[in-house]
Amino acid sequence: MWAYYLKGLMLCAGLIVAIGAQNAYVLRQGLLKQQVPLVVAFCCVCDMLLIGAGVWGLGRVAVASPGLLQAMTWGGGLFLLGYSLLAAKRAWQGGGHLVLDTEHTRPQPAGKVLATVAAMTLLNPHVYLDTVLLIGGVAAGFAAAEKWAFWLGAASMSVLWFCSLGFGARLLQPLFRREGVWRLLDTLIALMMAYLGIGLLRTVW
Repeated sequence: MWAYYLKGLMLCAGLIVAIGAQNAYVLRQGLLKQQVPLVVAFCCVCDMLLIGAGVWGLGRVAVASPGLLQAMTWGGGLFLLGYSLLAAKRAWQGGGHLVLDTEHTRPQPAGKVLATVAAMTLLNPHVYLDTVLLIGGVAAGFAAAEKWAFWLGAASMSVLWFCSLGFGARLLQPLFRREGVWRLLDTLIALMMAYLGIGLLRTVW
């Protein structure tokens, strides 16, 4: 069973490490020390559920419903473009979230943070393509016990990644006390979100 555990671990590692909207948001919240446990827990639980859905066959539903996949693509593309504009605004104005001392930084409401990370996660078609379709396709021929080991390996990697990204971001805190670094980060996020959003919309335009 260890072989299937390692297969799940390595496959998830190859998919999840890619920089995307969700990872960028987790990193930003980790740097700001705002609702980090909530964000990390939500991402981990969503990944575990979606991976499970793929491993146990729900990926076939998405394959059989091209209209659903198209609607997800439109929603995800528009959301990414909207978030790109917000990041560009922060980069242009500066000073909005540059104080990393939690005693002086106004925390975001948990509801707002949860809504944002939920949109980042659930409106991104790549999440479903990776966790449900791709991982589910790999596990399609596995026996029941092998699927459990495979799922556990993939889920373990997801938990390890998001915990490292969210809680480990604090190690970069001294660097991000400088305004220029924050503005650069927001600029890169804006460009990345715009690129991803346009790329998604071009697939259905």
